[in-house]
Amino acid sequence: MNAPIRRISVLIALLFTALLVSATVLQAVQARSLGQMTANKRTLLDDYSRERGAIVVDGQNIAESVPVDDQYQWLRRYPQGPLYSQVTGFYSYVVGAPYGLEHASNDLLSGDSDSLFVNRVTDLLTGRRTAGATIELTLNAKAQKAADEALGDSRGAVVALDPRTGAILAMVSHPEYDPNPLSSHNLGTASSAWKRLSTDPDRAYTNRAIGGNLYPPGSTFKVVTAAAALEDGLVQDENSSVPGPATLDLPLTDTNLPNENRQACGPDDRTTLLRALEISCNTAFGSLGLELGGEKLRAQAAKFGFGDTLNVPLRVTPSSVPADLNAPQAAQSAIGQYDVRTTPLQMAMVAAGIANGGRVMTPYLIDSVRSADLDTISGSPQPVELSQAVSERTAQILTTMMVGVVENGSGARAQIDGVAVAGKTGTAQHDPDKPPHAWFISFAPADDPKVAVAVVVEDGGVTGSEVGGGRVAAPIAKAVMEAVLQ
Repeated sequence: MNAPIRRISVLIALLFTALLVSATVLQAVQARSLGQMTANKRTLLDDYSRERGAIVVDGQNIAESVPVDDQYQWLRRYPQGPLYSQVTGFYSYVVGAPYGLEHASNDLLSGDSDSLFVNRVTDLLTGRRTAGATIELTLNAKAQKAADEALGDSRGAVVALDPRTGAILAMVSHPEYDPNPLSSHNLGTASSAWKRLSTDPDRAYTNRAIGGNLYPPGSTFKVVTAAAALEDGLVQDENSSVPGPATLDLPLTDTNLPNENRQACGPDDRTTLLRALEISCNTAFGSLGLELGGEKLRAQAAKFGFGDTLNVPLRVTPSSVPADLNAPQAAQSAIGQYDVRTTPLQMAMVAAGIANGGRVMTPYLIDSVRSADLDTISGSPQPVELSQAVSERTAQILTTMMVGVVENGSGARAQIDGVAVAGKTGTAQHDPDKPPHAWFISFAPADDPKVAVAVVVEDGGVTGSEVGGGRVAAPIAKAVMEAVLQ
């Protein structure tokens, strides 16, 4: 063989080798990532030709696929659209990547999950088209509706938990949106719906319960400060005496910390820890913050879940208490201001942890998963303890204090006939030109807790007063607790 032919032969062999390697890489290594690309319309059309699993709450489909006579074969429909919009998200050919549970549990809903491998093999052998799994949620339909109706036209969010297990009983975020136009097979309709939603200045697509621009927790964080003081031994119980002057002199700054009414919280500028929480005495908790210091506050918050990245399976934005706080910043943080930021889910976890004897359970949204043949793929998960935030003794003292807030303090509008309710109001300053956010966290019954709730109403408070949390947010929490307990 002469040299030119030999060189051509080697070149052809190299080209064939490159072709084989490229094909192998595409099929064996990159297949999954290429298949998941939003620009891969072939994959999307294949997914649409498969029946997607339903999302179910209390036996009713809140997301389902119905057969249609077009190239897509199945239309994604949301029978109760806005009510569950931030939970379900949407599945749209136009937008591409799904949102909400449609994204977080896409492998189960589409039938691609490894847990459905046997089902896919069976379908291949029988010639049946693979269908996605059905997901049953922990949500309580009555609690979800009660939260939605009570929040009304306000912007904000409500989260309810079972404190014993971490099961999410309600998750509502306002404003809502209707996911049905987004899943439309009319591309013009879907495109217009996405344009409206993506440019909405109120960010209706944001699940405020677990993400978005996090909120300062305001006075609801005083429960965490009280927990830190009790655990540290700075105070012994709810009757311990604490400072309560009209204004707390802060070191390192000319700016002092006043009470909202500009009055002392008790005679001789002293009060009890119990009374301080009942009337939400800023100077008492600011004083505790000064004595504890920023790191002890931060460590206590972390025990309740601050800083943790959770997936329920929706991703939860971590709540935070800043590091390296100086003395004035620690005092401000102790009353839930400065740069403390949190989600309503996190504050529901604080209430639930106290309700559950100091044990914070890992929150979760999926109760069970079933195949298209109704075979159980995974049953109700075993509750998982996230942390022991405080001792049982401290949890009981905090419960007594929070019951006092509802019975004798600013949380009176959360009272339920015949049921002891524990709660804490809050107003959170966030913009000098806007009213503060109104907060309320609670659980009931206080002696045998079955539900813990956190409510935030944006711009729903009254500047310089705890009235907003008690007047605006507490009745919403009450409605949700009643729905669960009834």
